Amino acid sequence: MSKILIVGASRGLGASLTDQYSSGNNEVFATSRSDNAPKSSDHVTWIPNIDVASENAGPNLVSSLKSISLDIIIITAGYFATESFEEPNFQNEVRMYTISSVGPVFIVHHLVRAGLVKKGAKIVLVSSESGSITLRHESEGGGNYGHHASKAALNMVGKLLSLDLKEKGISVGIPGFMRTEMTKSIGFDKFWDDGGAVTPDEAATSLIKFIDDFDMNKTGQYWAPRGPRDIGTAEPVLGKDLSTPLQLPW
Repeated sequence: MSKILIVGASRGLGASLTDQYSSGNNEVFATSRSDNAPKSSDHVTWIPNIDVASENAGPNLVSSLKSISLDIIIITAGYFATESFEEPNFQNEVRMYTISSVGPVFIVHHLVRAGLVKKGAKIVLVSSESGSITLRHESEGGGNYGHHASKAALNMVGKLLSLDLKEKGISVGIPGFMRTEMTKSIGFDKFWDDGGAVTPDEAATSLIKFIDDFDMNKTGQYWAPRGPRDIGTAEPVLGKDLSTPLQLPW
């Protein structure tokens, strides 16, 4: 039985990860930004009021977990607000950077310093292929500066943490482009079929398999667990006959 912390577990990929891991008789600690978190069950302990954008997120997690020794930590909290060159949004950009690439540093820092991450543990920072500068193709155009650049920043965070925590095993996992309420709410549902979108359950299954197979050879690297099928620019940029999982370029 593994002890697993999922940060950002109340919806989307995080909710699916919580359901699948807990059904496998693991002990899951799931966070919610709201104070109205779901009720805990035999295999899931809910931790409310964990806002990745807050300085208190790390200390509050440490306080709630007490002396738990974690095997897997997955940070999947995210925020996506669309913007264009004509209409950038300063506050939204700051929020996207804070949630995607600032908050995770402090959460990992506090958990490790408190002795809650065991040697050999796996820490996965869920990013997106949109954070790859190499994969950004002219056909996709510009815009969405805060989201894409904050994911690129998260990739660097994962690389740097892997150097600081070599004995812990840190990887940046990439879920598929998913049919979720978040992407629907910003109008991306029109790209679901063309973009090879998958449900959160499908993405969670792929990510869990990737984490199971993860070892120190992949620490600090950038991967797409489902391979090129979820990445519209993979073949135009990287060529054909690509592997699954697929290591992505920065």
